Amino acid sequence: MPTSIAKLSKSFFVKLLVGIIILPFVFWGMGDVFRGGNQNVIATIDSKKISTQEFVQYLRRLNLSEEQVKSLPKTDLIEKILSEYIGKKVMSLEIEDLGITVNDNSLRNIIKSDKLFFRDNKFSRTEYEKFLLKSGMTAPSFESNIAEQESRRQLLSSLSGGLTIPDDLIERAFKKENQIKKIKFIDLTKYYLIKKPSQEEIKDLYDKNKKIFVEEFKSIDYAELSPNSLTGNPDYDENFFKKLDIVENKILDGQSFDESIKENNLKAIKIKKINSKKQDEQNQVIGSLSDKLFKKIYFMQETSIPELIKIDNKYYIAKIKNVEKKQKTLNDQNVLKSIKAQLEFKNKIESNTAILKDISMGGLDNEKMKSFATKNNLEFKEYEVADLKQNEIFSEGLIKRIFLTKDKEINLITNSNLTKNFLIFTVKTEYKKMKKSTNEFEKYEAKARLDLVNQIYKIFDNSLNQKYNVKLNQRTIERVKNSF
Repeated sequence: MPTSIAKLSKSFFVKLLVGIIILPFVFWGMGDVFRGGNQNVIATIDSKKISTQEFVQYLRRLNLSEEQVKSLPKTDLIEKILSEYIGKKVMSLEIEDLGITVNDNSLRNIIKSDKLFFRDNKFSRTEYEKFLLKSGMTAPSFESNIAEQESRRQLLSSLSGGLTIPDDLIERAFKKENQIKKIKFIDLTKYYLIKKPSQEEIKDLYDKNKKIFVEEFKSIDYAELSPNSLTGNPDYDENFFKKLDIVENKILDGQSFDESIKENNLKAIKIKKINSKKQDEQNQVIGSLSDKLFKKIYFMQETSIPELIKIDNKYYIAKIKNVEKKQKTLNDQNVLKSIKAQLEFKNKIESNTAILKDISMGGLDNEKMKSFATKNNLEFKEYEVADLKQNEIFSEGLIKRIFLTKDKEINLITNSNLTKNFLIFTVKTEYKKMKKSTNEFEKYEAKARLDLVNQIYKIFDNSLNQKYNVKLNQRTIERVKNSF
């Protein structure tokens, strides 16, 4: 197809598998291009057009942070979101083509089984309606979304159902994780310490990133909604929950925190200027506020708008009164630590890149590894890896990388945050034997099935890319990006 979905981002099909289909309900303001009835086409799938207005309505339903919105003109986030949206549209077309549907009874059972809408361990229509009200959705639009997700689930299930896994695939899955590997290795930790960040580098990085080193202090107000305060008795009875519903509905209708406090004769607790660590400006921890309640209040999205909060079967009304930002300096030990960590991480990336280049060009072998260790005062050790859970030196993830390295090959293995980095040389590999009449066989049959299913999904994804002709209107995409 002229513009492959896969070129825009990772496979939309894989995204569906890992649960990217969510229901975010936070809205934010956008530029003039997103208001009104602009019908310019941003993309087409075969003859079906995706209008700018349709795509922007989808954007409005995403829980993008203020920072993400501001960065839209400078990044490829719009393209990635559009890729995801096209993926969902293609999937819907395929579901329609295959005749997969969700009837009303199935939809009703899905909703009634969701514990989000439970009260006293059973479905509550009131909880369901409160959820819709908070989310700003109508029942038909929400139920349509649920039906869409269930249709996708049925499609994925139909692709992978009834598979018979050959023994050689099970054996292959077993061998990936059950080896005895003799290796030689160099721990690169001391190697990175040779180059320490200079004061000039530290100051330069700080000056370039001053906006990052800002601390927020929030002033918050809250009050507990106890049975005594709402009904005059200590019981969490039906009368209490009726009163609670009234309080919540008034808040959703726009009643302010102060109005609610006054109307319900509540005692408001006010805390001035507290940071994300629950500390005031003198670095004193506010001990009177529980950690759970603090986190719920502090990370509320809106300022001056009250919310009803439930913590450990207790109910509170709370608001963020205001937010103040304070610039951190290089005298702040946390700032200094953060900058040094960034510079050290950069050094590791540059050093690892140079090592990988040497490996790819054949500049490293067993003898040259030994010379590298001697030159940099590092140890060149021999070791035997016999178990995936063998963690005295290598984590499980690193051992998997070792098991993938062939005999007489050199490899640089690292963990995700580069805190562990090793240069390894594989000497010899032996494979353990698997017994069929054990739980182990069933375990690796399941892993082999998952590997095969993933391959099927990739093939199906590729076939969808071939089946549907997707075209993007790049000029419209750029106009959308530049409207922020």
